[in-house]
Amino acid sequence: MRIEVSLARQELALFGEDGACIRRYPVSTAANGPGELQDSGCTPRGRHVVRARLGAGAPVGTVFRGRRPTGECWTPELAAVQPQRDWILSRILWLSGCEPGCNRLGGVDSMRRYIYIHGTGDDQPMGVPRSHGCIRMRNRDVIELFDLVPAGTAVDIGD
Repeated sequence: MRIEVSLARQELALFGEDGACIRRYPVSTAANGPGELQDSGCTPRGRHVVRARLGAGAPVGTVFRGRRPTGECWTPELAAVQPQRDWILSRILWLSGCEPGCNRLGGVDSMRRYIYIHGTGDDQPMGVPRSHGCIRMRNRDVIELFDLVPAGTAVDIGD
């Protein structure tokens, strides 16, 4: 299995062992565009791997902070009360860069930047760059993807 994320198309594609595309999902990447620097708010490019999978079995809409469930479940009402909150929901696939100096180690380390593939609120558009660097997905989509990919899955993020 491998994942390809297209920043231009705002799309995530999942490929099977035979190289055939088995799923395509709309996503939302960084509003600030592509970039690898710490604190840039950009989505890092290049080869990554899924280093950790978090949230297995959690209810749809489970809210995470610091990679731990908060006990909250996302609702439009909760979102309305906290409009500036960056919602990390349902599942987390935590990415680690594989290319030293590009997306690994030093000031460009994707894992230290907490770059995830994760669910987001139903009120957030897909196909439009709006995140703070992560790759956002619809909750049902990220749960499906989570159930299909193991830790160690290759993730290529490109323009």
